[in-house]
Amino acid sequence: MNRTYVVTGSASGIGETTARLLRERGARVIGIDLRDADIEADLSTAEGRQSAAAAAIDLAGGTVDAVIACAGISAPIPKTLSVNYFGVVELLEALRPALERSDAPRAAVVSSMASLQPSPPELVDAALSGDEAATLAIAEELTAQGPREAYQVYPASKRALSRWVRRRSISPEWAGAGIPLNAVAPGTVLTPMTEQLLATDEGRAMVDAAVPMPLNSHQPPESIANLLIWLTGVENTHLAGQVIYDDGGADVTLRGEDIWAWNDPR
Repeated sequence: MNRTYVVTGSASGIGETTARLLRERGARVIGIDLRDADIEADLSTAEGRQSAAAAAIDLAGGTVDAVIACAGISAPIPKTLSVNYFGVVELLEALRPALERSDAPRAAVVSSMASLQPSPPELVDAALSGDEAATLAIAEELTAQGPREAYQVYPASKRALSRWVRRRSISPEWAGAGIPLNAVAPGTVLTPMTEQLLATDEGRAMVDAAVPMPLNSHQPPESIANLLIWLTGVENTHLAGQVIYDDGGADVTLRGEDIWAWNDPR
């Protein structure tokens, strides 16, 4: 695998596993994270995103074959939107010129099953508008209302990201440039992010009620990493704009088998 990958969140969880598997398969990986990475950067800030992109392009010699964006947090705070949404989309857009120089460019991001959970429409719309300040202001108002409302920041960040992928994937800048852009939405993954939540019977019951996984239950990070690697490999030539729910059947359990009736005559 003689390809150059940029992987965010490379120091832990899904990102660390993805970077490790890619290196084992012979790929060159440029990792981005807050620490313990080739590029140490804070993707919650515009400056951090731009400096990370510039450093990655420099290390790659101007050409990046694939980007896999795994960096994310689940805290019920406004910063979650800065990391999970703006930290992904602005970095991808900044890296897109380097992707265009590749013979087989690819990009994939990590969304979440949580994108199907209730999210304030105004918060999602603000993120999709590209106005980070307005988005954070709405999130501040939401988190001030209490823990239940504050939790919605995380699903909102992932819903906005999933919609951005679908919106941008078919644009001239992505599909028109021959760059497949897709997302993977995991169920409950066994990573440091979920370790504390799954440490008690009460926590596991709460998680399983929100994300029921009839196939094999909670998943190791390898189950997501391998899919991300395929999506960004040369074999993927036509998959575009898809949010793939790699979630042990949670999506089907919650939404049912019929996702086609939206276009039926009323």
